[in-house]
Amino acid sequence: MDSIAITGGARLNGSIPVSGAKNSALKLMAASILTDQPLLLTNMPRLADTKFLGRLLRELGVEVTERDGADGQETLFHAGRISSTFAPYDLVRQMRASFNVLGPLLARTGEAKVSLPGGCTIGARPVDLHLQALTALGAEIELDEGYVTARAPNGLKGAEIEFPFVSVGATEHALLAAVLADGVTVLKRAAREPEIGDLAHCLTAMGAKISGIDTDELVITGVPSLGGATWSVIPDRIEMGSYAVAAAMAGGEVRLTKARPELMTALSEKMIEAGVEVTPTADGVIVKRDPAVRLKAVNVATEVYPGFATDLQAQFMALMTMAEGDSVIHENIFENRFMHAPELARLGADIHVHAGEAVVRGVPVLHGAPVMATDLRASVSLVIAGMAAEGETTVGRVYHLDRGFERLEEKLGACGAEIRRIKGDGNEH
Repeated sequence: MDSIAITGGARLNGSIPVSGAKNSALKLMAASILTDQPLLLTNMPRLADTKFLGRLLRELGVEVTERDGADGQETLFHAGRISSTFAPYDLVRQMRASFNVLGPLLARTGEAKVSLPGGCTIGARPVDLHLQALTALGAEIELDEGYVTARAPNGLKGAEIEFPFVSVGATEHALLAAVLADGVTVLKRAAREPEIGDLAHCLTAMGAKISGIDTDELVITGVPSLGGATWSVIPDRIEMGSYAVAAAMAGGEVRLTKARPELMTALSEKMIEAGVEVTPTADGVIVKRDPAVRLKAVNVATEVYPGFATDLQAQFMALMTMAEGDSVIHENIFENRFMHAPELARLGADIHVHAGEAVVRGVPVLHGAPVMATDLRASVSLVIAGMAAEGETTVGRVYHLDRGFERLEEKLGACGAEIRRIKGDGNEH
């Protein structure tokens, strides 16, 4: 099992290109099921999660071709014929977003059998809203032995669906199914994350009729079929934010390119409040901090977009461990997303967690130690903390990190970080 070793104290100076968004790419990949024409996705990240879903799509009959294009990495998907509508547990359990093939399979073929995705280390993430939305669209749903069997022998029908609370996954899933439903579907209290807008715009390019994009009410007029398209995956705002925090933690000046600074406004405001210089550019953002000047403690509360992203909470907590004063972090999205706190404490951080609140008392220095990643975002928070800690920090179980960060060691190393991967066989890379 691989680990990553970081020797703290190095300043970061240079440029980091931001990859395509994992959370968008996965749903765009699922959209390829909706058409028998080719869908070309450019600015595609190469991640463990995209590989998992690519493998599942191939099992369903989709041709998946990864290649280098004129503008970088791209993947061509061609679901000319769906050869299977069965998504087994062994494939779906590896990555929750695989469950989102259910709606597209049902919309295109009228049937699907997909494994429930199972548990998640960051708390309950039930799919009941997904199934309720599909039922509202006319699907017949049965649950048996951990599988969802869905049928719509006469096709899906448009419906008005009001979610009881904002759910990114349920909004995306309902959108993926509704584009081929007969009639008009209205999604009320829809999530407004940029990745949903990216999916909606791509579906529109494929021939879907969607209005209200980037608002909390989506109106979808179903069409009989979709065509092919070429679409560039939106920049990853979580990767962008993570590297911005890393630059602030280590000190120095880093230019993030191929990015959209407006996607991390909530984070930028908190970083500026803490004493970090954040300057938008034509193609990204410049993050600058004098390491001789101590950061100021700042309170944050995670919220649905455009609020402070839960996927950046662990990284910001790492930043606050060395700030002057006490910061209070409220986690309002997931009920078990402070598992990185005990690992940060191993580096000398002073963090007290109670229910959905963490109080971080800044310390003047962190000390390197072996730590263990517990989930995707927690893993990068430990890397960030290790960059400012005295001595060496070793982060284990980095397969979590590989799910969502592309060439992390290479990108940080190019800016001066002393970081290296130790393969499971003990060899360094």
